[in-house]
Amino acid sequence: LLTREAFVQALGRLGVPFVQCFAEADREIAGLANRWGCPVLSLDSDFFVFDLAGGYCPLSHFQWQSVRCAGPQGRYVPARCFSAERFCGHFGRLSKALLPLFAVMHGNDFVGLEALEAFFSKVRLPRGCAAGRGGKHLRLQGLLKWLAQFAEPAEAVDSVLKYLKKHQREEIRELLCASMEDYAPSDVNLEDFFQNGSYECEAARKADVPQWVSEALAEGKLAPFVINALILRSTFLRVQVENMQRPSAHSTALPIRQVIYGLLLRVSHSTEDASPSKQTNELPIVCEFDRCQKTLKKTFVQAASLPPDFCDDRFPLDKLMEVPVSRRQMLLLETLGVKMSFLEPIPSHLQLPAAVTCYWIRCSEPKVKLNQLKALLLMIVSGELQRITDDPDPTVVPAEDDSVAYNEFLKWKDKKLQNNDFDLDAAHSFCQWQCCLQMGLYLNQLLGTPLSEPDLSSRLYTGTLVHRLYQELKSAPSVENLFVLSPKMAQLYLVLLNTVES
Repeated sequence: LLTREAFVQALGRLGVPFVQCFAEADREIAGLANRWGCPVLSLDSDFFVFDLAGGYCPLSHFQWQSVRCAGPQGRYVPARCFSAERFCGHFGRLSKALLPLFAVMHGNDFVGLEALEAFFSKVRLPRGCAAGRGGKHLRLQGLLKWLAQFAEPAEAVDSVLKYLKKHQREEIRELLCASMEDYAPSDVNLEDFFQNGSYECEAARKADVPQWVSEALAEGKLAPFVINALILRSTFLRVQVENMQRPSAHSTALPIRQVIYGLLLRVSHSTEDASPSKQTNELPIVCEFDRCQKTLKKTFVQAASLPPDFCDDRFPLDKLMEVPVSRRQMLLLETLGVKMSFLEPIPSHLQLPAAVTCYWIRCSEPKVKLNQLKALLLMIVSGELQRITDDPDPTVVPAEDDSVAYNEFLKWKDKKLQNNDFDLDAAHSFCQWQCCLQMGLYLNQLLGTPLSEPDLSSRLYTGTLVHRLYQELKSAPSVENLFVLSPKMAQLYLVLLNTVES
């Protein structure tokens, strides 16, 4: 569930510059690629249509296992590079400017073909390529050859419209022209972002998005989920491998999402005129798409009513970071139902996962079993042991017992992970934990990270490992002593367990 966030963290750790775009990124990527003379690497077929100076390299054609040496120039990975110019050369005099119209008529992500079926049923495509025995592929070839007779898109659009009923023509013209705009250069200059960190986006300005929100999104410090809730008032909750007969795993984290919506969409209430009933009626609504058994269901969710200082006129969304950090931390912890005094014995980078775990135990339905909690905490401790063994702190003398404990754990893991038993209810419970962690993380980010952000790599969560630990605890409770050889890790486990249980 947290793959995207783990990827963003990995880019940060490796020092790879990146930008997260406000909306669809295709046009901005194409603009930057042409400015820098680079090919685009992607798996999005829309890049076959853009006029890219450096071409398009589909990721599926990289031969990752065949690294080759190019002498003094270094090494390279063989790949294929697609050129719109060479592609058009296969179809006579076809202009690159007509490729967007081709994509739209063929049916891209946003436009279906239904409106144009009248055209395809009446037009004589070259060389008998109508949709018949040759099917879709021949129709594509025929359409490209047909388009090659026109010098520019407007002329081709006029010709397409002649085959449609008169009352449809203007509507279809507007649809085709608007859709072709998806392939026009973007007004966003991403080069500015990589050179001086500024992300100027007309769409964000029109939507009245606060500057700090726009910049945090570009830097990957906020998730697209937040912008979808703010701009579209709509969010899509991804389905995991969970028990489809039970309510969606995301239902456990609903109160956290409601606080996020409340922060993003909050309305000011003056103390005189706002009775509790009136306040409730004024709270904004967000449309959530979530799983209901094996279908998607649309639910309208009310934003949470926030504490008075967060509804103060002095602190609208654009001034949220001016709220004292102690108050922002308190809102986060109140949402998760935890006091900071409980979290103080826990290392700072594990305080958010520990707080989320407390919330998970309190709010999950069905209730979390003790062995599920223990399995989760043992998994977190194993990640900590891996961290201090693989990336030791240069200022701290490494303890030999940590290495011994880690090697023993690896032996146990190699032996036990071969077991493929699967418990659907346990998997559902761990899915609920991930949903709570995801929304706890998003709320923490929106509040300016009053708690340290945890490392979301496999050191924090590995589904296979937590499942195996749970199965082992049921049959062999002694697995709870897995880290007894490392006093530091055994102590960490007890601190986590006592904190959550208390």
